Amino acid sequence: MQMEPSGQSFNTTEMLLETERKFIDAAKTNNVEAMRLWGQGLNINVRNVHGVAPIHLAAWFSCVAILKMLEGFNIFHCAAINNHTEILQYILEDLQMKELDKPDASGDTPLHLAAGNGHLDVVEMLLRSFETRDEGNMAEQTALYLAADSGHEECTRALLRAGCNPNIVTLTKRSPLHPVAERGDTSMLRLLLDYDAQTDFQDQRSQTAMHLAAELARVEIIEMLLKTGVDLTLCDKHNKTALGVAARADEVVIVDMVIKAERWNAWMLAHPEPNENLHSQRPLTFKLDHRQETKPFRSMVWHLTYQQLKPGDWKRLAEHWEFTKEQVEAIEEQWTGQHSYREHGNRMLLIWHHGVELAGQSPSKELYQGLIQTSNRTVADRLRMHTEKGSNKYCNIS
Repeated sequence: MQMEPSGQSFNTTEMLLETERKFIDAAKTNNVEAMRLWGQGLNINVRNVHGVAPIHLAAWFSCVAILKMLEGFNIFHCAAINNHTEILQYILEDLQMKELDKPDASGDTPLHLAAGNGHLDVVEMLLRSFETRDEGNMAEQTALYLAADSGHEECTRALLRAGCNPNIVTLTKRSPLHPVAERGDTSMLRLLLDYDAQTDFQDQRSQTAMHLAAELARVEIIEMLLKTGVDLTLCDKHNKTALGVAARADEVVIVDMVIKAERWNAWMLAHPEPNENLHSQRPLTFKLDHRQETKPFRSMVWHLTYQQLKPGDWKRLAEHWEFTKEQVEAIEEQWTGQHSYREHGNRMLLIWHHGVELAGQSPSKELYQGLIQTSNRTVADRLRMHTEKGSNKYCNIS
């Protein structure tokens, strides 16, 4: 005999517990969220005094969303979505019921429901008990996608360890990396990348995870994706690369990070031979440089661009150093006005310095030669005199 749960009143007219009555009322009003709230731990086929169940009311009141939620649910689905591991164990071992891992009307298996709700113990039990892994629901979402989308890292890790594929896309062509990039979840992204999640899937808007991160200014996500060698040539439906998206959104930091990565990738492609000196003194990063040891050079660059270079000088240097047309336009998109060339030049030189340093070259020497070769000898000679007064290795032309 089932005992009345503690703290619940019993309606003798309707012959229902209070939560059961609220569950049935929610079915009448097409309130899916209320049904999910009040349905935890309940028999979803509970009937009122007239013998009417929630699924009947949903059909009567044309509540399609409720019908979809209720249709196909069996006791295993209910136990999985509500994290009832003891019930699941009992059903599996004692009742020995068949076909318990079958999908409901939405295509969700118990594994989908447990993973999407973050029920780790249930997920692990289901993985041990069934072969279900990469099946998709009606939206072609896998259990892994739902776990990653909802931010359930431990469930995601369990699914990956069990062999679930992180490279299956949904009906809208989204991979697990898309919602993770949108959310800015660096820990989840690292986990997926560790299991070889591909970075270049394009959704129905042709956006990659990189596009989304650029649009939403997810700097840490951008940094991680750039280090994987993500394809930066891919365009969205507006024919925008990730760089174009960042420029359009006025995300200066991300624009500069992407250009640094593009130039570094191009340099590596042109120099495929192994070089043990690369990154020996500094780990690869595309973020702003705030190091104390490069401060003298950065100060010199600021003085150069704000007090010595004329309009157009920075563009000639950029062309000499093989900045692309899109890169120059992206830099120019931020900051406008009569003196905006100063900030544009400063940013361009700091981007250039990033690659020169990583390549193991002398920034001051390369800058001096660049000024000479772009017909700016007067400024080059001033630079030489300035650097000869200092001893910092970043300001040494010889």
